[in-house]
Amino acid sequence: MELPDLGPLWLTIRLAAVTTLILLVIGTPIAWWLAFTRSRLKSVVEAVTALPLVLPPTVLGFYLLVFLSPNSAFGGFWLAATGTTLTFSFTGLIVASALYSLPFMVQPLQGAFEGVGRAPLEAAASLRASPRDAFFSVAAPMALRGYLTATVLTFAHTIGEFGVVLMVGGNIPGRTKVVSIQIYEEVETINYAAAHSLAAILLVFSFSVLLAVYTFNRRFPVHVG
Repeated sequence: MELPDLGPLWLTIRLAAVTTLILLVIGTPIAWWLAFTRSRLKSVVEAVTALPLVLPPTVLGFYLLVFLSPNSAFGGFWLAATGTTLTFSFTGLIVASALYSLPFMVQPLQGAFEGVGRAPLEAAASLRASPRDAFFSVAAPMALRGYLTATVLTFAHTIGEFGVVLMVGGNIPGRTKVVSIQIYEEVETINYAAAHSLAAILLVFSFSVLLAVYTFNRRFPVHVG
């Protein structure tokens, strides 16, 4: 059996890892604010954050393609500053993936922070802990399961992206051709053996990661001393 080209698989893993790290940084303050704010804008921000869950990927991909285009204000600024375009580039894929996977990071973290509640934070404040110390010493450890779930879901969701990355990045080998696009291409050319090999790799990988997460959550409950 002919072995498939694994280049798109490594590119996909790299994209998923970078996207997940970026969303850990961006998603944490958003989730924290949503968990504790009393602002009337909370529902609006929640709706915007969750929009990729219900919006067709091609619709989101189209608007991102327009927004990141060199003809747009933002895309033109990026081109002038870096000399490269965001469309049909790996950087553009990162931007698109971060927006598309945002709810998979924010929603588990928001639920975890809401589970922590205000009482432990108020107790830490009474012991003269700064807000930063209270977060890292109390809230973050208590929300560990939420972080684990959010990280895994974000990583796995990014690996499975198709419509958004195809619209923004196209199908450029070595730059934007991710594994989901390669599988589609193999099926289109009736190369089912290669498509099956790649799909099986993703299936086994995804199942193994989820199994490890559920096993970890069951065997190692979070305790804050």
